[in-house]
Amino acid sequence: MSVRYDWYQSESKVVITVLLKNATEKNYAVKIESKKVHMTADGYELEIQLLHPVVVDRCSHKAYQSKVEITLAKETGVRWETLEEKAAPAAVALPKLHTKNWDQLVNEEEKKDEKEAKDEAALNNLFKRIYSTSSPEVQKAMNKSFSESGGTVLSTNWNEVGKDKVSVQPPQGTEFRQWEK
Repeated sequence: MSVRYDWYQSESKVVITVLLKNATEKNYAVKIESKKVHMTADGYELEIQLLHPVVVDRCSHKAYQSKVEITLAKETGVRWETLEEKAAPAAVALPKLHTKNWDQLVNEEEKKDEKEAKDEAALNNLFKRIYSTSSPEVQKAMNKSFSESGGTVLSTNWNEVGKDKVSVQPPQGTEFRQWEK
């Protein structure tokens, strides 16, 4: 059968109180080692692996009407967080996660898109890539030049575009006409 117990500590000792009625009649025995306490009685057994070592020569135990008190002398004045040394949890092998190199996947997709794209689509992809990888100043220049010129000018130089309104510059061999409503 298992035995109920509690413990408390001071700067120099740890006291374990084992709840056991009529301990002397049950032939109790206590064995104290540096890091272990073992107590037996008729039909009862308690074994505690101590968190810190104790001085065995200065340890004692005494039986009362409803309990056995085991007094352990601390080897050092360290405060014990727990009485018992917890067994280290067994190392569990975690499954290996498959990590993906997302940059490599993006580069592969871009190369694939470039091969598939022809003519105007390839040019649009180039402009998208330039826009997406540019600084905010370059993006602002591209937006302003494209919208003010009616789609005929695309500039990345904000110093040039930011000064004045961008004029329409139709491709060579064509002329620009205002839309009539």
